[in-house]
Amino acid sequence: MVGRIPKTLAALSVCVYTAAVATTPPTPIVNLGYSTYEGILVQDAQTNQTNINFLGVRYAASPTGTLRFRAAQTPAFTSGVQTASAQPAMCLQAGAGSAASTPLRNSTSSDVVSRATESLAPSEDCLFLNVFVPGSDIVRQKSLPVVFWIHGGGYVGGSASQFTGNDILRESGGGVVLVIIQYRLGLFGFLPGQKVKDGGQLNAGLQDQQFALKWAQEHITKFGGDPTKVTIWGQSAGAGSVIQHLVANGGRTTPPLFRAAITSSTFLPSQYSFNDRIPESLYSQAVSQTNCTSAKDTLECLRAADVNTLQAANTEINSIGFFGTFVFVPVVDGTFITERPTETIRKGVLNAKFLLSVTNTFEGTAFVNQATANTVETSQFVTQLFPELEMAGIAEATAQYTGLGTNIFQADAIMGESIFICPTYLLLRAFGQNAFKGEFAIPPGLHGEDVAFYFPSTNSGGVPSFADPGFDKAFPDVFLDFALALNPNVKLDPTNVTPLWKPWDGSNEMLFNKTEANAADIRLISTSSALLERCNFWESVSEQTAQ
Repeated sequence: MVGRIPKTLAALSVCVYTAAVATTPPTPIVNLGYSTYEGILVQDAQTNQTNINFLGVRYAASPTGTLRFRAAQTPAFTSGVQTASAQPAMCLQAGAGSAASTPLRNSTSSDVVSRATESLAPSEDCLFLNVFVPGSDIVRQKSLPVVFWIHGGGYVGGSASQFTGNDILRESGGGVVLVIIQYRLGLFGFLPGQKVKDGGQLNAGLQDQQFALKWAQEHITKFGGDPTKVTIWGQSAGAGSVIQHLVANGGRTTPPLFRAAITSSTFLPSQYSFNDRIPESLYSQAVSQTNCTSAKDTLECLRAADVNTLQAANTEINSIGFFGTFVFVPVVDGTFITERPTETIRKGVLNAKFLLSVTNTFEGTAFVNQATANTVETSQFVTQLFPELEMAGIAEATAQYTGLGTNIFQADAIMGESIFICPTYLLLRAFGQNAFKGEFAIPPGLHGEDVAFYFPSTNSGGVPSFADPGFDKAFPDVFLDFALALNPNVKLDPTNVTPLWKPWDGSNEMLFNKTEANAADIRLISTSSALLERCNFWESVSEQTAQ
């Protein structure tokens, strides 16, 4: 998820990055074996630095026809040189749930680099990525660390074209190569059920991401990147994806695909086993809405269905989910994701050694229906959010939040802590002294508002809401300092005002806020003991919440 779906997602797609396409030196060409791409030269209006952009690079074959609901495949050979100057078509999109109650509890069944060409309409053929290289000559590039960005959007929305990669190049001082990927979403990327296990690919969207990570291992040297120095970074469902790759293969992916991880607003909703009651219900709904119920092989029927029919089902099934939730999300598939993420995290065996995690103060507000402020009941809200939670767990959850403000504030806190904030603290514990925790608190501190600071081109005029030079440098720089040195205290820019950042010790984090006088307020704080106690509760019922 990136911000509030769909409003923030729509906002993020409007970028105002000012750039001019240079005419010299000659544009770079990269041969990937299956295709040859010619990049474009783009001048950063703020720094006058010329960078190389490769937009719309295909990293996997079109997942259509017989490849629908199957694992990503290597692209077919394409002759000639393709110009990588246009944004790729985004994957087919859907929205968040909007229903007053969940149907699952008792169910049995952006302008980027002043675009030379506009992005195409959403498409099923969408497995593309963008690569951003600092400087104007790949041949002269050193072997640079790589930042691998996974977009959010609740696993149902988002695209590569939302983000101006040259922002990251500028913030890193030209010290990284950036890869921004797309992956199958919603029903197309996360259709669950036994039939998919038997005849297709569960978690196809996650498998797309891993395929792109393997692509980077094979090809990133051609763009000046070092495949041994990859940091994966995602926001919301992108950060949730980071968790999935940390726990993938029981935390023992071989060979390693990255060395460090960054999570911005970790997203860990209920993640059921692929053939549990609720995933099978989602599969049945997909079959029913595509008139495949009577088919001898329902998965083959879905594979042969018209894409518009499938997209209509994708939109409808997502919309009937409980308000602010997303129904097509990763599942425990038994092979790639071998168990619930919290189980693997507790074991401390993960696919990286270094972690930077940032959460926002009020992560849940955007995903709770604020129109229900006068009617929402805490226990009923918990029941709808976690349909498999037993009565004792519902009662204890209600007790944990009793007295914590109004009922709507309690609902906001439950949504934000159980799904975003508390999974982050569990993850931090697994990394110990190799982890750093931050809190983004610029008022109102809602989910997704941090993105505007490290991708400032998503803002009108390229300036974030809090236009303080010290903050606007310090906050985004910590992510790139970490990617470069695995430690945010090793600063590329000595004017960065972030104080000494101690590794996570169970109760400390860096606050990124502002004062009442509108000055930057960046300092170490102690984590709320009451919050950590509530997080301990959510961990204790994680089997019932399927996290």
